Amino acid sequence: MRFIKFHGYGNDYLVFGAGQLAPAGWREGFEPFGPADAFVGFVRRVCERHFGAGADGVAVFERLASGGGADFRLRIFNPDGSEAAMSGNGSRCAAACLYFDGLWSGEELRFRTRAGVKRFRLRERAGGGSFRFEAEIGRPRFDSASVPILTPEPLAEVRDYPLALAGGEQVAVTALQMCNPNCCVFVEDFGRADWRRLGRTIESHAAFPERTNVEFVRVVDRRNIEARVWERGAGETLSSGTGACAAAVAACLNDLTDRRVAVHMPGGRLERAQWLATCDVYTCTAFAYRDIQVRELAPGLAVMSSIADQVASIRGADRSGAFFLTDVWRLEADGKWRVCARYSAHPEAVGASSDGLASLRPR
Repeated sequence: MRFIKFHGYGNDYLVFGAGQLAPAGWREGFEPFGPADAFVGFVRRVCERHFGAGADGVAVFERLASGGGADFRLRIFNPDGSEAAMSGNGSRCAAACLYFDGLWSGEELRFRTRAGVKRFRLRERAGGGSFRFEAEIGRPRFDSASVPILTPEPLAEVRDYPLALAGGEQVAVTALQMCNPNCCVFVEDFGRADWRRLGRTIESHAAFPERTNVEFVRVVDRRNIEARVWERGAGETLSSGTGACAAAVAACLNDLTDRRVAVHMPGGRLERAQWLATCDVYTCTAFAYRDIQVRELAPGLAVMSSIADQVASIRGADRSGAFFLTDVWRLEADGKWRVCARYSAHPEAVGASSDGLASLRPR
């Protein structure tokens, strides 16, 4: 089984072609998976940071017949096995994978998702597996039924809504549907907001029957905002494509920013999020980067290679201090992936200790 791991500003996804996932319990089309299905267990195991490959989610693409309005079907799964209707970063990672593997070369790529058809236009291809796309995320919806959020009376907009929490605590939120349910909270200081606790609480709040993504937003000026993301089914992530767009829409809706902004997140800056007044569609321009590539060597055994030069350039690190690693993973009897050997790419430093972990040396 082969996959490539990409990330969009630190929000990382394992990208699989659907054709190889039958042994993991995959079913074609949009047939939903239940908690007890084998594929849900596979997603949980492979996304686990310590015993799996580690990721914020899984993206699965499936080629469609020509003339159907889309080129590929795309499904996105959270690390807890639940399915998202759409992920901005996950879909961008899948698009990058298709171009990287030579499975697509057209100027425009169309994904059929649970949130409709999404279009991606390749704007730049840099070395080391990085790709810059302009993407149509879709139309935001604001009424309480579309979010969905349960309110005493139906609301045309859920703006500055007093969400009651336990212990008499109350938080003002702006909620909207941006491919997924999103709940935005404006803060002046992330350090004093206790946003991780609030994110965990709001994600599963009874007012959100489908749970919700939670974005905490600090307005810098009318063209820039900062955001922290708590994703349903994933928890804290370094960035979110749809979450960044939701944060930008919420800021504009509250007349705090213009329609075009840059969204700064811990994983990086989404350079342009734009709410088009002419057609009410939200677009964003952002990068996806290749992290690792895995190929199966034998049943239950795979090699994972990191792209050290790319990581060094992204982090601004001195390449002379970067490690270029090859990890050997084995699927063991308990269903967990474990590293059984780790090698430095330096030809004189190849070797593994008895417990499976080599001593690593800079290149």
